[in-house]
Amino acid sequence: MVRFAFVVVIFFVLCACASSPPKIESRALSASFRLPADRYIVVAVDSDPVTIGHAATSPRGYDTLLTYGPSTRAQRLMRSVEADYGLHEVAAWPIAPLHIHCTVLEIATQMDRSALIAELANDHRVRLVEPLQVFETRTDYNDPYVGLQRGFQRMDVANAHSLSLGTGVKIAIIDTGADVAHPDLHGASIQSVNLVDSDDQQFRRDRHGTEVAGIIAAVANNHEGIVGIAPGSHLLILKACWQLQTGVDAARCNSFTISQALVLAFEAHAQVINLSLSGPKDALLHALMQEGLRRGIIMVGAAPSEAADDRDFLTQDGIIQVASSENGSVSRSIGPGMVPLRAPGHEILALLPDGHYDFSSGSSLATAQVTGTVALMLAKNAHLNSADVYKMLINHSVRVVADGGFTDSIDACATVAALLGHGVCRSHGSQHSPNDRVHGIAQARDR
Repeated sequence: MVRFAFVVVIFFVLCACASSPPKIESRALSASFRLPADRYIVVAVDSDPVTIGHAATSPRGYDTLLTYGPSTRAQRLMRSVEADYGLHEVAAWPIAPLHIHCTVLEIATQMDRSALIAELANDHRVRLVEPLQVFETRTDYNDPYVGLQRGFQRMDVANAHSLSLGTGVKIAIIDTGADVAHPDLHGASIQSVNLVDSDDQQFRRDRHGTEVAGIIAAVANNHEGIVGIAPGSHLLILKACWQLQTGVDAARCNSFTISQALVLAFEAHAQVINLSLSGPKDALLHALMQEGLRRGIIMVGAAPSEAADDRDFLTQDGIIQVASSENGSVSRSIGPGMVPLRAPGHEILALLPDGHYDFSSGSSLATAQVTGTVALMLAKNAHLNSADVYKMLINHSVRVVADGGFTDSIDACATVAALLGHGVCRSHGSQHSPNDRVHGIAQARDR
């Protein structure tokens, strides 16, 4: 009887653990994450960061995330720069992949920031200097409470799931927090790190990240809500943005928080990074994203509007940009022979905090749909690079109705079937070969 009682106790302990939401780890380096950016600058000096410990581990798909410290020389250099220019450190963090030590420095009220940056750029001790810049989550438009889960249908995800579920693919979402306790994420493989603060409750109340996470990885066949594009994937949710108001998607991030998130994604060996964000050109983020591409990480980001043009930080070689297929206005080039990919982004059924659902729209959601589809591909061929993925997705897109005419939109099933050399995808035909280009026209609205 004693042995039986012990087994029962262990059983209930394990059940309790299994039903608990994923732990949210706090990595906030400063309480001043919501800085008024115009009085701050980012300065970096050369450093060979020193490994000081293991900050977190995930038993479900992510390797140990390392914690780094700056070298003694880097600390001395930074202190001398601060003293010479009358600057005050607000936060500091080493960036191991770039071999630099970064600080956010507050400048004196009477200082001209542009002149100071120009002077620091000529200082031999300084590797990088730039303004602390502000970025935002992409929320183009919002038409709730209309329609069904059309994006899932248009991309033929149900048939794609007979070929791939994205099993084991590691996806980093750099965004707000997310409701990791949502019933439709129960059982999903998720690790969460909060780079903004230590408020777990707010982390779970954040809308934008919840929508993105659900579109990518909502659990299938659980009698709950919706199905994610890649329900077998592992998510690393990195909160680098803070929600501006209760009950809205709008959120804000900065160079400081996004750079931390990118480094953590690298250290976790993420295969795909979802960046449903917009913001100005940024030298630090540019260098980090290029380092990510060099490591073979595929980065998927929201295409900027026509007004943003090539001044957006995501407009650089190798980054896959995504626009909503319902918006026919984004047709500009994003590189030699490249235009943004298109995916459904209008009236997409998504998760909301506290176990809710609603219809939302915007290029953020289109980006998440592409990220999920990339995971379906990588689960079958982990050696695909960004150029391979882009070429296959663009070549196997279908024609759909858009504002002012027609445009292309990705087809998850056609792309995965082409990758594998076999597969049955809705009414476009039966078997697909790797060289087929699938054509089809979808109605703007289901009848």
